[in-house]
Amino acid sequence: MPFVELDTSLPAERLPPGLAQTLCAAAAEILGKPAERVNVTVRSGLAMVLSGSAEPCAQLAVSSIGVVGTAEQNKAHSARFFDVLTAQLGLGPDRIVIRFYPLEPWQIGRNRTVMTFL
Repeated sequence: MPFVELDTSLPAERLPPGLAQTLCAAAAEILGKPAERVNVTVRSGLAMVLSGSAEPCAQLAVSSIGVVGTAEQNKAHSARFFDVLTAQLGLGPDRIVIRFYPLEPWQIGRNRTVMTFL
């Protein structure tokens, strides 16, 4: 059950229509998970500074069980997410940062229990 959270200083009107759905589909493909299990949040218009600069930027946080736990996995994921984000946001790769968080099944609640028991 991946969680993808995009924070950006870009105003909402500069984001492409359907960005959350596009990120959902991309994350499902990149992480090898069904789209029905991917959760996406997009927050725009934030006051942000990246690498000391307040120029337009974005931060992507990707959390998931079993697919973001190694440097090798994240290197491959990173390249693919950067391709999506630079195309969708019109930002250079130097204005985007991605954070990966491995999750355990007991850390995600769903249907009144945790994923361990589903």
